[in-house]
Amino acid sequence: MWNHYGPGLFMYFGPVFFVAVIFACSVMLMFLMRGHHGGRGGAHDILRERLARGEIDKTEYEERRRLLDA
Repeated sequence: MWNHYGPGLFMYFGPVFFVAVIFACSVMLMFLMRGHHGGRGGAHDILRERLARGEIDKTEYEERRRLLDA
């Protein structure tokens, strides 16, 4: 049964709260997934490390970096 106060504020703010929670979860997932993929830095970092260890020379480094940037 309904009381005399009506359905309450949740009826109005419930959908807004639900959308805010979904948005917050989406933003958190985006930040978590960005950390795993590394964006631009991942492959470039590996390439720099290989150059520093002497596995590849400067010309091969430049060629592969150009391919990554394309």
